[in-house]
Amino acid sequence: MANIIEITDFLAPELDIYARLTENQLINRHEPEKGLFIAESPKVIERALDAKYIPVSILVERKHILGEASNIIRRCGDIPVFTAEFDVLTQLTGFALTRGMLCAMRRPKLPSVEEVCRNARRIAVLENVVNPTNIGAIFRSAAALNMDAVLLTPACSNPLYRRAIRVSMGTVFQIPWTYIDDISFLHKMGFKTAAMALSDNAVNIDNPQLMAEEKLAIILGTEGDGLASSTITDCDYTVCIPMSHGVDSLNVAAASAVAFWQLGK
Repeated sequence: MANIIEITDFLAPELDIYARLTENQLINRHEPEKGLFIAESPKVIERALDAKYIPVSILVERKHILGEASNIIRRCGDIPVFTAEFDVLTQLTGFALTRGMLCAMRRPKLPSVEEVCRNARRIAVLENVVNPTNIGAIFRSAAALNMDAVLLTPACSNPLYRRAIRVSMGTVFQIPWTYIDDISFLHKMGFKTAAMALSDNAVNIDNPQLMAEEKLAIILGTEGDGLASSTITDCDYTVCIPMSHGVDSLNVAAASAVAFWQLGK
């Protein structure tokens, strides 16, 4: 049975998740088993539930309780469902809720690189991509364009930041991912590595030998500076996307979509 709670006190500690805790506080690095994240909008929350993520509480605009949010509330059992009018929720959270709904969920224990890549043919590797919007967009492209997994270096923005989840439309819950400390480890798992970078010796993205590789890791670098030179040196291929009109590069999220489409065939 739904546990509907009308918000009467903005300072109630159970609302800290939505009103006062930062993204880094929600991660809870000192006690990761207690880490949380916030999923935003009914469609995204549904995808998280489908992927077996565990809900802790819900914040929802009152008019959606019997409408768009009703199925989610039913699926979540007796967890607290905090509610108020839209203006009250906007004042509480500091932003306008997308489709009037947030859900706090537990962060899962991340799998190992071996687990994520065991049956993978094509994987995306992100080196120091720090913008949550780019992370979300890359995950959406990876899920849509035949990537089997995503690996991130520790300096990357967390895929379970609220903005990254929202931009990804919940695809962060649909494609396996974890962190990797040493990209060269992928060679031990049988992957050829392709650095997406501008270089005089780069091959075009439609290079037949590149496309024919049985197991391929597509490596994309940080906004602005791109991949570290040591990473490029260690890769089996350096790959570029042909450009026109004097443009030399694409935003990393746009480049990822082109690369995944071509190399994920």
